Amino acid sequence: MGARYRTRATNRDGGSGWSRVDGGLEVPVSNPLDPSSDASASNPEQLLALAWSTCLNATARAIVKGERATAVTVEVELHEATGRIGYEFHATAFVSADGLDDEATRSLAEAAHARCPVSRLLHGATTVSVLPEAYVG
Repeated sequence: MGARYRTRATNRDGGSGWSRVDGGLEVPVSNPLDPSSDASASNPEQLLALAWSTCLNATARAIVKGERATAVTVEVELHEATGRIGYEFHATAFVSADGLDDEATRSLAEAAHARCPVSRLLHGATTVSVLPEAYVG
């Protein structure tokens, strides 16, 4: 079976400038480590957090079949890489659902993480975790 959907994005400016989705979104980008960069522009950390929180929550909602409200918050940190040159992301997703106890929320978080395409892309990364969180509506 072929691709169900395909998109393409291009960046020609590096950490400062623009990233563009073909035929769609144009996002101003900036380097969060550069104090002179545009603070109103987005950066890779924010875009990863946005993509993963959206995908993971859509997956959680599919699992609960819309029977309860869900929310996902993702935190992405930039760290010096351990044992190699450069940087690495440390990403944590917090999954919550209205009316579920701690164990049921943990099960939902694990199931959503197992099904979410962005989670699958991140699978195996030692700097990625998914945790249950109490729901606040």
